[in-house]
Amino acid sequence: MSSTKLNSEGVLLFEQPFARVPYENYRKVFRATQRNIERELGNVQTVTNDLLKRSKSREVNLEDAVKSVDGMIGRVENLKRKLSELQDTAGKPTLDVIRERLQHLMAVEALQTTGSLDFSRWADTRLDRWLVDWALRTGRENTARTLAQDRNIETLVDIDLFTDIRRIELALSKHSCTEALAWCSENKTALRKIKSTLEFELRLQEYIELARDQKKQEAMAYSKKHLVSWQETHLPQIMQAATLLAIKPSTSCGPYRRLYDDSRWLDLIQAFRLAIYNLNSLPTEPLLNLALYSGLASLKLPSCNDRSSHNVDCPVCDPSINTLAQEVPFSHHANSTIVCRISGKIMDEDNMPMVFPNGQVYSREALEDMAAKHKGMVTCQVTGQKCEFIALKKVFIS
Repeated sequence: MSSTKLNSEGVLLFEQPFARVPYENYRKVFRATQRNIERELGNVQTVTNDLLKRSKSREVNLEDAVKSVDGMIGRVENLKRKLSELQDTAGKPTLDVIRERLQHLMAVEALQTTGSLDFSRWADTRLDRWLVDWALRTGRENTARTLAQDRNIETLVDIDLFTDIRRIELALSKHSCTEALAWCSENKTALRKIKSTLEFELRLQEYIELARDQKKQEAMAYSKKHLVSWQETHLPQIMQAATLLAIKPSTSCGPYRRLYDDSRWLDLIQAFRLAIYNLNSLPTEPLLNLALYSGLASLKLPSCNDRSSHNVDCPVCDPSINTLAQEVPFSHHANSTIVCRISGKIMDEDNMPMVFPNGQVYSREALEDMAAKHKGMVTCQVTGQKCEFIALKKVFIS
């Protein structure tokens, strides 16, 4: 029982993005609601103060007062309608997603063992979520949607988020900063908290494009409007950019050639992706890869890098997975477990290891079976050396 006891805290380590993404979405709904309330009630407050001031000085008649009150009532009713629409279209669906995801996480906390049927179902759903995440990150949006619909997990995956990411990245690849700047405006406060310079880099790129097209007046006006406000933290870059007005895109001068280089657009795509991942607590690697890394790190041994000692039952030795395994550290084992290369069974006191004269070790059961089939002769699977079974020596595991 102890070997299959469920470590719910370990399972939930991977689930921070799962809960964070809908939370960030609801924060956007809350901010939109707050902006609407402040704007409309601010106007109502202004009209109220003006009406009160005029009434004290006896400068208002009854008809004007009624019109002002009707206008305020209309604003409040309009605000109520906007808030109701916002709640129906964004607020309630997002809350439903949060509720469903929290229920999904609470389900695993109630489970006791990894061998239960309920945990198997939960783990299958988690694997489906990770496969959708992988598909979305690798540009396979249609595959992700099909899998999510087939498994009925649309509320448990972030298709809309990655659709937005792909839309903005596509715009950047077409040399347009408009969509990315709009996203920066929506998340200005959060970007400031993580000290992101994405907005400055986007503004700088738009300035560079104006300089590239030799639109000097527009570039100077753009710099005054959008770059000067960053001078406390980016003055050297702003001064270097100002020099572009006197330098053509065909320049061979290194620093300015790099500013004009189209590879800056790829850097912007990477910077945007990193920023939106940080805001939503998303790892830069697919969750499926991270889970594989964790498992491989617990299995990887130095012998896995030796082709002559590959074990067919070892996931790390599998050629299709070994590429991922190369990036993880070796596992730490206080007590070694020796597995027979022939049978794949663990060697212990009931199935003792036997050593060939050349030093290669196999399990007693596998060698006895081989000897029975070959008249007492056994063959080393690595070197091909043959000898009698009685020539083998026992190895004692300490």
